[in-house]
Parts: sequence; structure tokens; C-alpha cells
Amino acid sequence: MSSRNTWKIGAVALWLALPACSQTEEPAAEAPPEEQTIDIAEDLPLDIALGNAGLKKLTRSQYVNSLRDVIGEELEVPPTGEPDTESGGLVAVGVALTPYSALGVETFESAAFAIAEQIITGEELRAQHVPCDNEESFQKECAQTTLETMGAKLWRRPLIAEEVTALLTVAEAASEALGDHDQGLVFGLAGLFQSPYFLYRVELGEPVEGEDFRAFTGYELASRLSYFLWNTTPDDTLLAAAKDGLLDTEDGLMAQAERLLNAPRAREGFERFYDEYLKLEEAEGVSKDPLVYENYTEEYGPSAARETRLLLDYLIFDGDRDFRELMTTRTTHLNPLLASLYDLPSPSLDGFTRINLPVESNRAGLLGHASFLAQHSHQVSTSVTRRGEAVRKILLCQSIPSPPVDVDTSIPEPSGEAPTMRDRVAEHLQNPSCAGCHMLTDPIGLGLENYNGVGQFRILDNGALIDPSGDLDNVEFDGPIALGRAIANHPDFSSCLVRTLTRYARGRLELGTEKPAMTALEEGFAESGYRVKALILDLIRSPLFRRAGGTQ
Repeated sequence: MSSRNTWKIGAVALWLALPACSQTEEPAAEAPPEEQTIDIAEDLPLDIALGNAGLKKLTRSQYVNSLRDVIGEELEVPPTGEPDTESGGLVAVGVALTPYSALGVETFESAAFAIAEQIITGEELRAQHVPCDNEESFQKECAQTTLETMGAKLWRRPLIAEEVTALLTVAEAASEALGDHDQGLVFGLAGLFQSPYFLYRVELGEPVEGEDFRAFTGYELASRLSYFLWNTTPDDTLLAAAKDGLLDTEDGLMAQAERLLNAPRAREGFERFYDEYLKLEEAEGVSKDPLVYENYTEEYGPSAARETRLLLDYLIFDGDRDFRELMTTRTTHLNPLLASLYDLPSPSLDGFTRINLPVESNRAGLLGHASFLAQHSHQVSTSVTRRGEAVRKILLCQSIPSPPVDVDTSIPEPSGEAPTMRDRVAEHLQNPSCAGCHMLTDPIGLGLENYNGVGQFRILDNGALIDPSGDLDNVEFDGPIALGRAIANHPDFSSCLVRTLTRYARGRLELGTEKPAMTALEEGFAESGYRVKALILDLIRSPLFRRAGGTQ
């Protein structure tokens, strides 16, 4: 075993001696211009029983973003063996419920040393972060400055004296053993990168005398704000606001929230929410049989997902529009590949261009997007059940019972007597063992049968005329555009967005005792004209974001 690896073993023991973070019990589970001032609901209930706080792992994207924002865009972040896990449909919730695996710990250790080496040996990175010359003897004062400065950004708060001492002890001991100041500093830096204070978001709050809740500190609120809106670690301005106590006041907190929300970085950060909300990463990787669908290429999935992300950007940031337009708008963004798929002239020779779809395109809103239609279909055909289930679960936050274990879910092949999908799934809607679930999904999916498995519009299925009529919770519709309107006006559509955004921001499911605050957010969302930016600020101002249950 090399001397350096021997010192790695000893260093781990010293890193584990750092003051540990504790975790409380986690419960189970045409528009106004962008710069317009956003009104915030005045009355949000404060007297509610809140759920307890808990630790949250950084997601893979947060880990990479945080390192590059602190160290530099040129940093090559090594891969780690820790996958993101979902719970309640969101990775943001899953990372609060699952610990790091043994393999994950090992790979984060390897990554920590690789990152530290890049800082020490890279000319540009060293010049930015290490004000020390490479000497044989350990330069304690310079090492302390390096570790304290970078540590405060990585750990999202200043290091306390005991933490600095522990890191310096590791660095100095390694430097003496290896006869090299820089190699000693590598060990100190690696301690920062694999510390739980970096890999976890330690947002536990502090007890408030005489109250039955915990209030998040300024540094914890800085972390919550930044990962919610930018999907990365707080910037220097936000950390300075926390240091100066500005986030301890509502006015100071909201000033920083508006700064982050109106910065260009919010668009980039919020793409992570789009991906979790509408499963757009799955849409990017969708696979279709090119023998069945001639329009399918390797660029199909990424282009389809990009169209949807751009529409969400347009509705939320460019126009500050009524979010329900997601289901009804004829505004979209097309590149040549999607224009060809939608049987439209390409608006440009390359890249995406915003257009208004003509009425004859028979397409509007999310239900006309290839990202939604292809993702919730089979590789060689459509799926009325998958599409209907996606509407219920993703857009309306409704539950679908699991099918019986021994039920036959196969659909008959097309025939002269049953050419269309409506004919072929009729048995599902009549068989008592199937009808309970399929009556919730299939009538919705049948309303989307005018689009094939990659999203091309059609009026015939195996030579027979498609009937796209149906009803959604007693609201009749005829065709996908009418179905989109029915979803937009469904009371569960806007409340589902509120619920999903709140889960994403907090990293956990809501409790029944938190319903008054959730209801207040829903009412404020409606009063704002269903503007998402107003909802975001209401949520940040709410006790749901600023406080946690428990007094210990």
C-alpha cells in the first residue's frame, strides 16, 4: 500500500471526528412584462402543525453545479456511483429519504481527491483558490485561508474553529508524512468535498423559545432558496445577506428571492423542476422503432424535450402568463426536425424558433407535444392507458389503483372487426376486473388517439376513422384540443402544480396538518391569475418554506 493511501485511511478517521450534523425524524411519506412587480398574498396561515426537517442529499445535478460554481466551470467533475432516487414522483423528495450507499461513499472519496488534485495542479484553478507556493514545509496560515474560504462556499456557511482545526490537522500530518505542502493541502481539500456538510443539505432549523416550531437560520434559508431557484449552491451575495442577518427578516428574504427569481440563472435552474414535473429526461431518452416511425431519429427525444422546456420558460419567465395556458396555447418552439414531424414548414434552417401554430395543425398545448405523446406510448404503438394515466397522475395528482397481479393487460391485435384502438380496448372498459382502473385512464387516452406514437397527427387508425371523444370527470370533450381545455379548467390541475412545486422546494411530501397553508397557496395562485412567479414567492414567504416542526 502506498504512503498516500495509508494517509487516506488515517484522514478518514479524522474527518469523521468533525462535529456531526444531527437529523430530526422525517415523516413518511398577453402578458405583463417580466419586470412587473409581483404581488404576494397577504394572509398565509402561520398557526399550523408543520412536518419535521431532515437532511437531504445533493442530487447529481446539484453536486456538479455546486462544485463548478465554487471552483470553476473548467473543473472536470468525476462520475460518482450514487444514482438519484424518486419518491412521490420526485427526485427532490427521494434524496431526503435515502442515505448514501457504501459504493457511493467510496466514489465520492475518489472524486474528492481527484477534484483536489485538479485545484492544486491546474494553473488557472490554483491561481484562483490557492495563495500558497509549493514548499516542502507546511504553510499553515495559507492552508487555513484556503480551507476556510472554499469551505464556507462549499458548506454554505462559515466553518467553526473545531472544523478548521480538524481539516488542518489532516493536511499538516499528510504534508509532513509525504514531505510536500501541496499534497498535504490535497488531503485538506478532499475533506471539504466528501464532508456530509457538503454532500448533504443540512437544513434543520433552530428551536424558537415558546414556540412549537423550528425556524431555519439565515444560512439554511440561503441554501433552500438557491437550490430551489437555481439548483446550485448560494452565490456570494446570498451568503453575505445571510451573514448580515438580512434573511432573518421577511423583507430581506423576499428581496433575495426576487433577485434570484429575476436573474437569468433561474431559467437554467428551473429546468430541473420542469424535468421532474413532466419527466422530460425520460422523454429525452425515448426509443421508437424506426421501421414503424420513419421520422424517428436519435435527435427526436432531445428535440421533443427541448420544445416543452422552452414553452415552460415562455409561460413562466418571458411572459409571466397564466400557467393553464400550458394545456391550451398555440405558441410553441420548433426546429426543423419537429416541424417536419408536425407536418409544418420549418421556421428556421437550424435551432428552435417560437411560432404560433396554425389552426389546421390540430395541435395545441402540452398534449400536442411530442415529448408527452411519445413518452407515454409504446415503442411501436400508442397507449391510451399510459397517456390517460399520465394525465391523471402527473397533471392532476390523482391516484390510479394498481392492477390485480393476475390480470391480462394485453390488447388484441387490429382486425376487421376491431381496427381502431377504441375498438380494441373496449374489453378493458367492460370487464369488471379491468374497468375500475381503465375507466379512469382509457377515455382520456382515447381522446389523444389522433396522435400516433411519435406525435404525428392522423384521422385514421388502420383505415378506420378515429373517434377522439370522451369525458374527463363529467366534462365532455371531442378531440385533443378540447381535452386540453378540460384539463386546464379542471380544479386539480392548478392545485397539482402547487403541490408538486411545494414538494420540489421542500424535498418532502406535505402532511395533512399542513393543509391550511397549502390551501392558502392554491388560493393565492388563483388570485394572481395563475402566475407561477407569484406562486414561487408566496411559497418562499410561507411557513412551509421558512419553518419546520419540532422543538428539539
